[in-house]
Amino acid sequence: MDRRNSIKSIILGSVAGGLAVHGRKPEDEVKAEKTEMLQGYSYKYGRTPKEKELILELEAEQFFNEHELETIAALRDLILPASDEFGSATDAGVPDFIEFMAKDIPEMQTTLRGGLMWLDHKSNTEFGTEFKTAIEGQQKQIVDAIAYPDINIPEGERPLEIQFFSLMRNLTLTGYYTSMVGIANLGYKGNTPNVWDGVPEDVLKQHGVAYEKEWLSKCVDQSKRGVMAEWDDKGNLLT
Repeated sequence: MDRRNSIKSIILGSVAGGLAVHGRKPEDEVKAEKTEMLQGYSYKYGRTPKEKELILELEAEQFFNEHELETIAALRDLILPASDEFGSATDAGVPDFIEFMAKDIPEMQTTLRGGLMWLDHKSNTEFGTEFKTAIEGQQKQIVDAIAYPDINIPEGERPLEIQFFSLMRNLTLTGYYTSMVGIANLGYKGNTPNVWDGVPEDVLKQHGVAYEKEWLSKCVDQSKRGVMAEWDDKGNLLT
């Protein structure tokens, strides 16, 4: 079983079980800018106005520099190899996800940036080149040394480089398998209704009741299972 399939099995198993401020702007101008920002809000899911403003502010900032992003890309491909069938972590928007999370949770920043520096230092010491330009075998040699922590040592007591890799691995997998690409990879269909054809006949007889034909045609007609029920003002079922 390859690395991607191994990760997929683990995921399925778990499913089962800064800007400087130069003076103050007039209040009306600030409100106008916020309104314009929210009009550019592209997410489809619900968020409160304050949450939307925060998301837009975070997206306007940049935490990782170009070199760090290229290093993350090299590391990401080791954690979750590309798949032609379902797309890579990049196709799933994982780089943007990691960048956003680093800004949304500032406590991660020291570990993430420090870990990237450690990768370059280790690669330069061992192989005379930056991590992103090392050959795959050299990169794997470095990563293998930090990918399997001693589970008897609490996370906070582990060396920074090990905490870094655990965090980067978690972010990569979370970003991928919560994206449309990753969900398609898992084959997850979401919540789907079961076919209900009414209370069993023997149970109805046991309680001395029966369905009226009119209700059967409205409530137990599977050809209409996707139709939303409609009621009149008196609470009577129409369709």
